[in-house]
Amino acid sequence: MKTKFLLLVLSAAAGLCFAQTTSKTWTAPKTAWGDPDLQGVYTTDDLNGVPLQRPAKYGTRRFLTEQEFADRAKDVNDLESTVQTGDRPTKGFWASQKGVDAAAVPAQWVEFAKHASQLTSLVVDPANGQIPPLTPEGEKRRAAAPNYFDLRPASWEDLSTYDRCITRGVTGSFFPSIYGNGSQIFQGPGVVAIRYEMIHETRLIPLDGRPHASPGLRSYMGDPRGHFEGNTLVVETTNFIGGKVAVGGVPYSEDLKLTERFTRVAPDVIDYKVTIDDPQTFTAPWTVEFPIRHESGYRIFEYACHEGNHAMHNRLSAARALEKQDAAKAAKISEQK
Repeated sequence: MKTKFLLLVLSAAAGLCFAQTTSKTWTAPKTAWGDPDLQGVYTTDDLNGVPLQRPAKYGTRRFLTEQEFADRAKDVNDLESTVQTGDRPTKGFWASQKGVDAAAVPAQWVEFAKHASQLTSLVVDPANGQIPPLTPEGEKRRAAAPNYFDLRPASWEDLSTYDRCITRGVTGSFFPSIYGNGSQIFQGPGVVAIRYEMIHETRLIPLDGRPHASPGLRSYMGDPRGHFEGNTLVVETTNFIGGKVAVGGVPYSEDLKLTERFTRVAPDVIDYKVTIDDPQTFTAPWTVEFPIRHESGYRIFEYACHEGNHAMHNRLSAARALEKQDAAKAAKISEQK
């Protein structure tokens, strides 16, 4: 066990310092037509347990201390042993998670980190790791957004696009979740395609310099345009449908612009960086950065979201049943008066 734990810590440290530990003789590969080769299947499983926003106790520190890292690595080791038995975690980060997006699935569905991450948060800019304050318009949009935990949704429109198996959006598809964290990058001359395991969406990113589509043509995943800057694929995405998908917990506006950067920094690691710029929602742009990793044997499985999914029907029917109960109680009280 001690040897296993030591190997885990060393492996995790290597994952953290991928840019520094890559051999000086390693050269980023190229495709047959000369573009940097980013192709492969990747996962963000190793980021489970890393919060989106940085807890205040870490201040402006982007990385854990050695002791904090050792504690997290031990949690990862314990979780690996727990998952192999098919049990739910009883301690550590995942045992503390109470939300619907963290527990209401069988243990075998949940994907846990294989390597601990030393990141204190996914947000790297601003320096405190916090999402900038909302604008007044953003506050209004947050107040008007349906509450996921509302036991009485009035209609299907009160359920998110994720609940309805439509989309999680660009950032939601890449940010780590409890399962479905796989993605696959394909390339061809003049085009890059990214397939996400969650909701099984695919983005086609042209690299030929064409302008964005007309502002009247919008989609949940937006209109991406890409180009290479050295070994980095830069993708700018606009033309989103505003108010439908959340970024940082708040439905974004039609002015949202995402700028993503994909840089292969090791044979099995791509550094992913995305800047969220939505002046109608946030008082300043903010940036998330983390590694996505190729794991030997990792596979993307079919995400049949609607198959056997009775959640939407059941939640709506339960809401109507509760309303009927309340009406009956109110009528009885009225009769007694």
